[in-house]
Amino acid sequence: MKLESVYGIHAVTTLLQRTPDQVVEVWVQKGRQDARMQALLDLAEEHGLSVMEADKGLMNQKAEGNHQGIIALRKPVQGRSEKHLPDLLDGIQGDAFILILDGVTDPHNLGAVLRTADAAGVHIVIAPKDRSAPMNATVSKVACGAAEAVPYIQVTNLARTMKDLQERGVWIVGTAGEAEQNVYQQSLTGPLALVMGAEGQGMRRLTRENCDYLINIPMAGEVSSLNVSVATGVCLFEAVRQRQQG
Repeated sequence: MKLESVYGIHAVTTLLQRTPDQVVEVWVQKGRQDARMQALLDLAEEHGLSVMEADKGLMNQKAEGNHQGIIALRKPVQGRSEKHLPDLLDGIQGDAFILILDGVTDPHNLGAVLRTADAAGVHIVIAPKDRSAPMNATVSKVACGAAEAVPYIQVTNLARTMKDLQERGVWIVGTAGEAEQNVYQQSLTGPLALVMGAEGQGMRRLTRENCDYLINIPMAGEVSSLNVSVATGVCLFEAVRQRQQG
């Protein structure tokens, strides 16, 4: 079994708080003795985990980016494959709040989107297997713990998954620059799946055709589009505002 690495203070802390049973061992950089690190190490000790020290060079080899002096090795996440999606949907309490990503291939963008999705209360994030970033250590680091909190499911056939959601009573709202209504005019209450496309190209044709409604974000300046993580935040929190008022 190949272990996965999670690094960074926030990501490792969230991992230890939520699913410590997944963690096999923890590596800490020699000389890191600040209060935040000590609190994290106390948490690891509380769960009976082995903590090893390593110099900065070895830590840099183990991580793909800025590890902040801490790396956790965990078992592969279970329960997040496509076959678990029906159970995840059945387990949602109240109106479903789902985010669909069509073409988000950059792990930094995916991490930022997952962080925003967690903050907005999204239940599940869905993406196609063929045009999306995989869950990896970079995503976990950028997501600051959200990657361990929000299920990220990659599906073989996104169009079919969207139809399955509609059969469950979920309304699907896609984002497109040419849409006639903007995000502030469209109702985003009730069971909802919001679809965000890739920067520049947007949603694929079949994805667009399977949406119930299309919306845009009104742009007042010279730029024609926003970074996908920023656009996702705008749309998700407009939905949050409407749902809280409703």
